[in-house]
Amino acid sequence: MSDTNGPRALLTHIRVWLIVFVVCLVLSGATAFPLVTELRLLDSALAGWASPVADLLPGLADWIHRVREGVAAADDQAPYLLYGTDWLAFAHLVIAVAFYGPYRDPVRNVWVVEFGMIACVGIIPLALICGPVRGIPFWWSVIDMSFGVIGILPLLHVRRMIKRLEVLTPTEFRTSPA
Repeated sequence: MSDTNGPRALLTHIRVWLIVFVVCLVLSGATAFPLVTELRLLDSALAGWASPVADLLPGLADWIHRVREGVAAADDQAPYLLYGTDWLAFAHLVIAVAFYGPYRDPVRNVWVVEFGMIACVGIIPLALICGPVRGIPFWWSVIDMSFGVIGILPLLHVRRMIKRLEVLTPTEFRTSPA
């Protein structure tokens, strides 16, 4: 009978949580590539089949419409500006790759998880400072900040599990780099 609280089970739980976090990070990044199309579809939905949402939250519908027009204008007149969102997407993908380290050897690479936690915390001042500078409504900045709050929760959990694994696993039995 295997120990459901032992080092192997803990390692499995750590890896599952890391996979969930990485999948969310990749999806978040991948959605920055087709920004023009996504905004067109979202704006059309709010004017069509999702109009009850637009009726309930008119500020949201107005904001999405305004952003869609701005992004479409940038795409038409200065498409190179959207290259910035391509880099944003790329950064998400690169950060996701960094989490292979803790997946492979959580104790040795706990710093990657801590780096991710710092990045999640950094979202809050970024949104509070840059949001007003760029004319972003405060409620939208709150939505942006929620990504940091939501993102840090699994990372906190993973970090706690890694620290438990560190205590339970003798150094000579930990996964070592190939």
